[in-house]
Formats: sequence, structure tokens, C-alpha cells
Amino acid sequence: MSTKITVQALVGAARPQVWETYTEPVHIVNWNFASDDWHCPSAENELKVGGVYKARMEAKDGAYGFDFEAVYRELDPGHSFTYELADGRQATVSFEEIGNSTQVTVTFDAETQNPLE
Repeated sequence: MSTKITVQALVGAARPQVWETYTEPVHIVNWNFASDDWHCPSAENELKVGGVYKARMEAKDGAYGFDFEAVYRELDPGHSFTYELADGRQATVSFEEIGNSTQVTVTFDAETQNPLE
């Protein structure tokens, strides 16, 4: 049985705007990196069941980079999606309206290569 990790963020915008920002490649390249030392120079997103998501993430100094790729397994447009990585791990992302904000919840299977901390 895999360990699940859940991360949540409350975004001060309506769900349709948050969905678009989260799923459109023109926006993904502006937020899909862990720190200011990294960037996402390219992203592709075929948002449909069986469609492929791809993003390139790189350290700004060029010291390291990797490609992230997943295949969509479930899709409820505007509300949620589930994708699967090449190693079989899955992640589900959901978007819930809370007043004038949107709660984004990402639940994913932890990888086993590194400790959970």
C-alpha cells in the first residue's frame, strides 16, 4: 500500500480562473517550480482522459533539470483530474469553491526513493 501525501492551498480567485491558471501551458510556465532558483521553460497539456501533460523544470543556473510527464486517467472539467506517472504513481487535483476563493487539493502517491521528510 502506498503512502498518500496531501497538499492544500487556498487561492483568492474564482474556480474557473484557478482551473485555467493551473491547466493552461501559458500559465503553467509561470508557477510550476519549487523555488525562485528554478523555472519551467516549457509545458504542454492535453487535458483529456488519455491525454499527456509534460513540463520541463530546470535550475536557473543550468546545474540540473528534468522532464515531468503524466497521463490523465480521470477528468471532471473545472473540478478535478487524476493523472498517472510512468512509475504507476497517481495524483488527484481538485478545485473547491470556498466563498470567493478556491481551495486546490493535491493528493499523490509518495515516491519510495527518498524519505518522506
